[in-house]
Amino acid sequence: MPERMTVGAAPAARGPTYARRAMTLTTGRAEESQRLLDGLRAAGSAREAALTELHALLVRGAHHELRRRRELLAHVSHAELDDLATQAADDALAMVLAKLDTFRGASRFTTWAYKFVLLEAGVKARRRAWHGREVVTDHELWPEPHDGGRTAQERLEERELMEALRDAIAQDLTTHQREVFTALALNGVPIDVLAERLATTRGALYKTLHDARRKLRATLAGAGHDLDDRGGEQ
Repeated sequence: MPERMTVGAAPAARGPTYARRAMTLTTGRAEESQRLLDGLRAAGSAREAALTELHALLVRGAHHELRRRRELLAHVSHAELDDLATQAADDALAMVLAKLDTFRGASRFTTWAYKFVLLEAGVKARRRAWHGREVVTDHELWPEPHDGGRTAQERLEERELMEALRDAIAQDLTTHQREVFTALALNGVPIDVLAERLATTRGALYKTLHDARRKLRATLAGAGHDLDDRGGEQ
């Protein structure tokens, strides 16, 4: 009578083989990562070869991130996506080289470098998606609220809160704080896009948004309201 094979028996039998392959693959990647790092810290042809290899790795990473955001970039041609990926890789490579001395080996070097290109590709994707779109910074132009099946009492309470918030924005915030809060917190403008439009930095916008929210919470709390932490830091 032939031996009956049970589900899961084969993978269990091949377990040690899979483990050896996984260990070999992990070791190989770690060695590749270290070789690349050593090349970047070298000089001459060794460094040039490492730069070329790292840039190719970063381009692949940029393409991966842009594909992940394809819905956001549905209107963008493949040729332009290639260009965005190259730009992201170029900028990420510059950042990696500028921060190379800060790498302490807590992870593989390639994993560390990969994070830079994911960040750059995400920034470029958001900026490209908003290219040509108006960035609303006028606090008088608010997005339309959605009822979402709420009761009449809930809609009334929100209307009262929104009116109090509108008054607080007009009276308590500076012009710049109103623009930043309206764009980020009310209209969902990506912070990278707003930083580019206003010729400033993400850090400066985060501080402005924080200060504006602190003022508004204090005003609304004093009036018996509570401001929900509404989005804005994309």
